[in-house]
Amino acid sequence: MSLLCNKRITVTGGAGFLGSFVVEKLEQRECKEIVVPRSRIYDLTEMEAVRRLYKDARPGIVIHLAARVGGIGANRENPGKFFYENLVMGAMLMEEARCNGVEKFVVVGTVCSYPKFTPVPFREENLWDGYPEETNAPYGLAKKMLLVQAQAYREQYGLNTISLLPVNLYGPRDNFSLNSSHVIPALIRKCLEARDAGKNKVEVWGDGTPTREFLYVEDAADGIVRALEFYDGSEPVNLGSGNEISIKDLISLIRELTGYKGEVVWDTSKPNGQPRRCLDVSRAKRLFGFEAKTGFRDGLKRTIEWYEENRQPTSAS
Repeated sequence: MSLLCNKRITVTGGAGFLGSFVVEKLEQRECKEIVVPRSRIYDLTEMEAVRRLYKDARPGIVIHLAARVGGIGANRENPGKFFYENLVMGAMLMEEARCNGVEKFVVVGTVCSYPKFTPVPFREENLWDGYPEETNAPYGLAKKMLLVQAQAYREQYGLNTISLLPVNLYGPRDNFSLNSSHVIPALIRKCLEARDAGKNKVEVWGDGTPTREFLYVEDAADGIVRALEFYDGSEPVNLGSGNEISIKDLISLIRELTGYKGEVVWDTSKPNGQPRRCLDVSRAKRLFGFEAKTGFRDGLKRTIEWYEENRQPTSAS
């Protein structure tokens, strides 16, 4: 029987991309009391709604996944909104966890919190060595402040908080909007639409030289739940695959898997984002036995297949 089966667990953002898989992992562990607050009922940027959630759900455990997030374009357009909403959601949820005697609070942060020129592979001890990459710094810093709060609340109040730093995620159920999606869903959509329309080129931001590490969403969900079960420390922990790929090689692989034969045109007037991203994932393996299981090519194939089955033919959002 799972250690979690009799726990009352609230998962903010549990209806979203990552959250839906986290809920499934909890259900596989026979968790019977899982609450997924919906934003139309609980606006987690308002203290009244946060307090009402705790009163209604009475959680023993909170996994905080809710976030205001997007790709480089969305971050550039909403730096204030992304900073404020991510900061206040996490800060108020953690404060009310303390006030309500919550047993454990899981903070899910972001690789965007790392300094722009972090040595590769990113080690958790490098987190404070510099300022994040400018296009997503407000979002990354808001999330990093929740790590500070988690450590401070553990020290002063004894609240069992853990902080996880997942790398870029991808997989089925992702956001494929051209206005707010991250790089993999954006490129998949562009290639499929160009293929179907017979277009001979697609435009991609930057020059293709940055590298990124990607973690399949189901693996990320497994890592979060394993940390909930087996980790109780104050230090942040990276969640990733430990492998990096350049954007140029990424688009080549997506072209192959989608069957798109046209060319790629690089828009170098648009930002590249952080030069490199690749995590040291040894701490997660050592502390709670987490290793990514899904190969990148296989994960991309599953993601493309899901999108082809679920996309709206005329959607332009």
